[in-house]
Amino acid sequence: MSWDPYSALGVSRSSTADDIRRAYRKLAKELHPDVRPGDRSAEERFKRATAAFNLLSDPASKGRFDRGEIDADGNERMAFGARSRYGAKAHAGAGPSSDAFDLGDIFSDLFGSNFGGGAAGGARSYSRMRGRDVRFTLDVDFIDSIVGAKRRISLAEGRTVDVNIPAGVDNGQVMRLKGQGGAGVQGGMPGDALVELKVRPHPFFRREGQSVLMDLNISLTEAVDGGRVEVPTPSGKVWLTIPPGANTGNVLRLKGKGVAGQGDQLVRLQVMLPETPDEDLRKFTKKWGKRDYVPQRPQG
Repeated sequence: MSWDPYSALGVSRSSTADDIRRAYRKLAKELHPDVRPGDRSAEERFKRATAAFNLLSDPASKGRFDRGEIDADGNERMAFGARSRYGAKAHAGAGPSSDAFDLGDIFSDLFGSNFGGGAAGGARSYSRMRGRDVRFTLDVDFIDSIVGAKRRISLAEGRTVDVNIPAGVDNGQVMRLKGQGGAGVQGGMPGDALVELKVRPHPFFRREGQSVLMDLNISLTEAVDGGRVEVPTPSGKVWLTIPPGANTGNVLRLKGKGVAGQGDQLVRLQVMLPETPDEDLRKFTKKWGKRDYVPQRPQG
């Protein structure tokens, strides 16, 4: 469960911008690492309070948090994460608006410009914070997940980036785009974009480990006499040799046609009879039925 920035500052949701600023000033004066050096608990509380202040002092991010669009870390909530066919948009983590407070000014007011090495030193160094990580989802075609692809996606503030989807990615896998998240605060490093991949189901391919599976319908003639048929694979069509006497359930292997060109493609055969009755086939089966051949059946 996400933490509550209002609780971290000790203010209510109805607090004004001045209330938020005063609450943070009080905590900063009490918890700043230059005031309580070596106190890890106080330092963690100070970092959490600073993160809360960064979120709530920016009207844009505060509004999005209050509406439930982002969590306390600035991550998109699932219900608000936008998806598109080959892209996704996320707006959490955008840089502070013009109405946001400057932390350096707060520390200068509290400790003076020479405290802890000056605003450029001790106090200001603690106000420099890494930007928020931004999370969103990206829909990926099954074929692209097997062989790889390049897609252009939209990030915060209308930015676009070309993303290489590696061959062999799986459903639910998360890709990290360094420096593509929210802007840093007070010169801090930008956060990352965390892209969760959602692989679309395929009409006839399915994945099992490193193998790609499919069912292939063959005719009675192909099953009895054998033959060569064209078969689709994630990397293109190939010819497959069906041995004479093939049967439903037989599995043929296509080497190197599986995930990332390393696994195999497994083709399960299914013998299909004509959809409409064929009189010649009826006569043949009646004649064939007089022989002694009886297929194996389960014994109950």
